[in-house]
Amino acid sequence: MNMIKGINNGMLLEKVYRKKRSKKAVLRKDKRCPERKSIEERPEEVNSREEFGHWEIDLIVGKRKGSGAALLTLTERKTRYPHIIKLKDQTQKSVIKALNKLERKFGTTGFTERFKTITADNGSEFLDVKGLESSCLNKGKRTDFYYAHSYASWERGSNENMNKMTRRFVPKGCDIGKFNNKQIENVEDFLRNYPRKILGYKTPEECYKCETV
Repeated sequence: MNMIKGINNGMLLEKVYRKKRSKKAVLRKDKRCPERKSIEERPEEVNSREEFGHWEIDLIVGKRKGSGAALLTLTERKTRYPHIIKLKDQTQKSVIKALNKLERKFGTTGFTERFKTITADNGSEFLDVKGLESSCLNKGKRTDFYYAHSYASWERGSNENMNKMTRRFVPKGCDIGKFNNKQIENVEDFLRNYPRKILGYKTPEECYKCETV
């Protein structure tokens, strides 16, 4: 049934899909990555969204036979503040390189304060836990990675929603390699300055600045 006369789901910029949540979602054991920490081990302050500095991460992939380029997306759970980084491919090495770039930007202390935890899905690009968690600036640990249950995308709902909004500008089936860095920065800037109802109609940028001053 249409809520607004003359408007249907196909006309919306952001389509509405309702999936039944599986009660059998589990973090499957993977011999390639025995050190993975389940989302069930994640501290309560992460789940409650009361503390700043806890992120969700994912990849947006492009045309299967295109350049192989992808977008690494991160969303902070409390402020919904995004980072979008273009990758040349979808490998573990490229993901770690992107996080290294962020760490160098903020410095060891700045990164650790801003990125206390990161929650990922079980994609192969996120399997190198040691590489993801280890600092590129010293021999210490820069963050803690946690992994959502398989087939439970709602456990990273903030990032999933941001990815849907990103798809308005980077449609499915396109070759992400054809987007330059400036275009990706423009998308990122739009998302950072888009007022959100869940934030009391403040923007992620405004909320982020309140947490980082």
